[in-house]
Amino acid sequence: MDLSELIRNRPETEITLAWTPESSHCQIPEEIPGLAEAIFESRKLQAQVDHANARIRLKRFTYALAAALAIISFLYFRELMDLHQASGITASFPETMAWLGIRLARSVPVGFLLLGYLILVLIPWYQARKDHAEIIRTASTFTSSVPALRFETWLSFQRAPITRLMLIAILIVYGFQMIGDPSAFSLNHSIHQAGLVKTAYFDGEFWRLLTAPLLHGGLLHFAMNALAWLYLGKRMELLARWPHLPTVFMVSGIAGGIASAYLTPATSVGSSGGLMGWLGFLLVFETLHQRLVPKPVRRRLLGGVFMTGMIGLIGYRFIDNAAHLGGLVSGMVYAAMVFPKSNSPIRPNIIATDRIIGSACLTLFILSCCLAVTKILS
Repeated sequence: MDLSELIRNRPETEITLAWTPESSHCQIPEEIPGLAEAIFESRKLQAQVDHANARIRLKRFTYALAAALAIISFLYFRELMDLHQASGITASFPETMAWLGIRLARSVPVGFLLLGYLILVLIPWYQARKDHAEIIRTASTFTSSVPALRFETWLSFQRAPITRLMLIAILIVYGFQMIGDPSAFSLNHSIHQAGLVKTAYFDGEFWRLLTAPLLHGGLLHFAMNALAWLYLGKRMELLARWPHLPTVFMVSGIAGGIASAYLTPATSVGSSGGLMGWLGFLLVFETLHQRLVPKPVRRRLLGGVFMTGMIGLIGYRFIDNAAHLGGLVSGMVYAAMVFPKSNSPIRPNIIATDRIIGSACLTLFILSCCLAVTKILS
């Protein structure tokens, strides 16, 4: 069976690179003459299957969400009726509906339901729909996607040791959160000890700006940040070089913490401020170095900003939007100040100043992890 038949008959088979006698090196399959049609048919079939499955999932979970919201609305309505009965006060139908709407809008369970629906159902459905529409639209210009595919393939084969080192350190801190907390289902103890507790911060415990970005509120919170960490960190380390990775994370984490301290009264934890700093850095850096990254790949970063904004809008009760915004802006400012515009397709070199500052920030990051563990266990 030749390669084109394999692609046609087994669309689930993933072929990253291929070699032909006519080429001196391996290529992505889309670059090989004669394979474009087979790849297009395979991806079209896979996109159709993914789109159909996403629509089924959307339909089922929409019904489930509607049922859950109806039950919660009924319980809140019963609560209101009990209050009216106890107080002897009656309310008109518009007043009742207004109260019920406000109660639902402020409800934490409703917020979690909507946030889960957005992340687990709506966004995957939209992505499947978008991929299906895009592959149909680009049928005649399939080769135009080659630069983006080549970049993503190159990125997947590269190593990013500093990204992994920092993520391992974050994982160790989370492990100590699980060990050091007396409750198996809550991390409240560790969050109180080393999180950004606003009253403690304003009482002089400024070290919390260093430890709070290293903590997380639960497994889902950590898992979502870890996925973003691996992609954004690797992309940033490979394109802009490693010294800027810990530097931007520390600067953005601190800036996000300060913004949170003055704009959000609730205690906050999580590396989202630093991650948003990486995202903001990449937005500006890749705009200044347009020949480094294909345009379709750069546009996906804007999708990340939009998705983060939607998640923050729906989950505003338990998501620190101030830290997100502070981190994003500080990362963008850092990139604009450090890097000039360049038309070169070559990645920038590491200069001595970058190496010194990056090493200092990486050391500060490790020491902050040690401090967080010490506070958690105290």
